[in-house]
Amino acid sequence: MEAIWSGAGGGLGVPGTYGDVPLTPTTLRRNYSAWFRSQPPRWRDVSPSVRRRLPQRLLLAHRNRVIINVSGLRIETQLDTLNRYPNTLLGNKEKRQKYYDPVKREYFFDRHRPSAEAILSFYQTHGTLTRPFEVPLDVFTDELKFFEIDPESIAEIRAHEGFVKGKVRKIPQNKTQRNIWEMTDGSPEEFFKAKVFSYLCMFFTLLSTGAVCAETNPYLSNVLTAEQTRFKNPFFIIEALSAAFFAIEVSLRLFSSPDVLHYVRTKLGILDLFSIVPVVVNAIVLSRVQDVATVARVLRYMRVIRSLRVFKLSRYSRGLRIIGQALANSSGDIAMLLFFMAILIVLFAAGMYFVEVNVPGTAYTSIPDGFWWALVTMVTLGYGDMYPTTGLGKFIGSLLALAGILTISLPVPIIVTRFDAIYNTEEDPPEEEEEDAGEELEEMEDEELQMPESMKSSDRLIPEIITTDCG
Repeated sequence: MEAIWSGAGGGLGVPGTYGDVPLTPTTLRRNYSAWFRSQPPRWRDVSPSVRRRLPQRLLLAHRNRVIINVSGLRIETQLDTLNRYPNTLLGNKEKRQKYYDPVKREYFFDRHRPSAEAILSFYQTHGTLTRPFEVPLDVFTDELKFFEIDPESIAEIRAHEGFVKGKVRKIPQNKTQRNIWEMTDGSPEEFFKAKVFSYLCMFFTLLSTGAVCAETNPYLSNVLTAEQTRFKNPFFIIEALSAAFFAIEVSLRLFSSPDVLHYVRTKLGILDLFSIVPVVVNAIVLSRVQDVATVARVLRYMRVIRSLRVFKLSRYSRGLRIIGQALANSSGDIAMLLFFMAILIVLFAAGMYFVEVNVPGTAYTSIPDGFWWALVTMVTLGYGDMYPTTGLGKFIGSLLALAGILTISLPVPIIVTRFDAIYNTEEDPPEEEEEDAGEELEEMEDEELQMPESMKSSDRLIPEIITTDCG
């Protein structure tokens, strides 16, 4: 029987006879199957006489397969699967060629084996990444970077694990601006001058807010301002010092900011500008307006704006920022809560009005008057200024109180869950990570051993071995 492979005399070929004894068809099929499973054969290695009898598509299917060996874990897949992402290491023929082992006809990677199947599933599932439970996130991230998975997918899976990509902050190039920026916007853990400046900001913010509150106390206002001119008033001195410090702070931030328009549009930038508005408005009103009532009204409004300075503490308090972000992310749930509350308020206020309208001395003179009662009842506050007197009215009030408890408690777990997720979120460095990944790849390319010329092409290696075996 004719040998199928050109190396039938021994070695790599699969013989059709064993010595002088012909092999049965069953044995031949078993040998063919074992050969195909061991390594992908090539059509040009088949003898010409067998090419006419053996379907070419049988070998082409094996030719399209590729074997990937990751530290002993052999994975077999299709080349078409890897070619879905040509910018990755496995999807690019030129990039993966240096890891090819022509003897075993496979690509060998000395990398983390438990991560290999998850990375292969990225190609099979068209871009879905799932971290194995037993693989740490940092190890899995390193493997993804090595195999050059796109950064968007890496950022997505890290965000799912609680790591958010930090925003790239612009840093001024001028040396003077850079020094001021490090003091006003630098990290207090990194720069001592930034820590001192943050303590000063918090001190004057608390001092100004405390003065606004104490100024409304009649006893303190009469004792401290008795027989004192306006410029010797302690509250005026505190406000003047606070305003001067806030003006200097805003000036330094505007001078050192690499993007002034961006700073002015931010929430903290608006708060900084609002902190100096009351002083400017007060000075203009006191010098230009003669009407005492108008001056008192303006000063009262400016006192409200001065109390908003307490929000400047959010710049230095992570807890306040987390609460604000959690509420902002839950805006849809809060809107839904308000919508349901509005429906209940209208329904129960209307019901209470029609039940209590004929009662002498009733407080429910109209449906809008019942809105206030329905609101304070839903939140279980109950001032007692409005209450039903009939039995049916008390029953309606009881139903409203129960409905209010259920309505308000529904979105609370959602808000708490978002708060917990934001609280446990950590930030990745915005630039260092990408630079480190690039340096790692460059070092790997520099340290990669060059393959000998005889090992680079399996097309030349196998025929030489077959010829030697046949000779």
